[in-house]
Amino acid sequence: MTVEPRPALQAVAVSAGYRRRRRHPAVTVLRDVHLAARPGELITLIGPNGAGKSTLLRTLVGAQPPLAGHVLLDGRDLAALSPRQRARRLAVTLTEPVDVGQMTVDAVVALGRIPYRSWIGRENARDRAAVDRALLDAGVADLRDRPLTDLSDGERQRVMVARALAQEPAVLVLDEPTAFLDVARRIEFAAMLTRLSTTTGTAIVLSTHDLAFALRRADQVWLVGGDGTVTAGAPEDLACGDAITRAFTGENMSFDDAAATIVVADDEVPGATVRVVGEGRPRQWAEHAARRAGWTPTPDAADHVLTVEPGTPCRWRVDGTHVPDATRAHGIGFDSLVTHLRGCATPLREDARTG
Repeated sequence: MTVEPRPALQAVAVSAGYRRRRRHPAVTVLRDVHLAARPGELITLIGPNGAGKSTLLRTLVGAQPPLAGHVLLDGRDLAALSPRQRARRLAVTLTEPVDVGQMTVDAVVALGRIPYRSWIGRENARDRAAVDRALLDAGVADLRDRPLTDLSDGERQRVMVARALAQEPAVLVLDEPTAFLDVARRIEFAAMLTRLSTTTGTAIVLSTHDLAFALRRADQVWLVGGDGTVTAGAPEDLACGDAITRAFTGENMSFDDAAATIVVADDEVPGATVRVVGEGRPRQWAEHAARRAGWTPTPDAADHVLTVEPGTPCRWRVDGTHVPDATRAHGIGFDSLVTHLRGCATPLREDARTG
């Protein structure tokens, strides 16, 4: 029988919100929240703007007390722990840049050892080993002697993760860590977090607006639904059910299972269907181009057949299925393909032929 490890961080019947002035009732944003972050898990916190993600995150890290229920850190009530005890087991990295003057990367990461130092504040061998290990784990050891101000956004974010890792926490909480990163740096950062959760055994909880990242990388997703509830589960369970659809979709929007994200459903040209013939990536991106042009790719009978051949740029040909011997158009590159499809307001039909 498999024994479940004790959660590193747990919310037990938590209600989160704000206490106002005396004689005014508290404002409850989230009610009866039950969550458990287990060691070695990567957990993403998602939800629409204004749903209460920040409120939940602040409550989980002790920045504001719960209105009801308890937050447990390593099985102990977070409210009963001293700041030093919290800092030894819970590390928090915020989105806002931290002003550290001209401190080097090594000095910034060493700040993570403050909860372990005596009042004298001197670094010992264990502190140095923890800092060195954190620099390596976050992939910034080669930057240790550089001032933090000289680094790129992606490098700085890794350094702040290293500082948090130097605390040797059971739980690492990150608030929108990829908000200011470009696409390539986001991918690198996501891969690093996945590796860290596995190799360090740390429970990593991060809030994000990147739904595709949340569903593809996370072991658990915590979905703040906007109705005062939080749903927790495997990303596949939330995606396969209707929880994500209910939370994010709106008018002219839908959840795309293949892309694992919310997409805008463009108004399609009535009857404008196309069957794409090709192989591999050229076919995939030809279908993408067709959708962008407002057409509907289908594997079944369609009004048009789009044949795409590999190349850079690719070659394409569009034929009307009602006139099998006639080529409607041909060209090179997806830009010309989209231009052509957008110009075809009506599918080519036999009774519409001229000349």
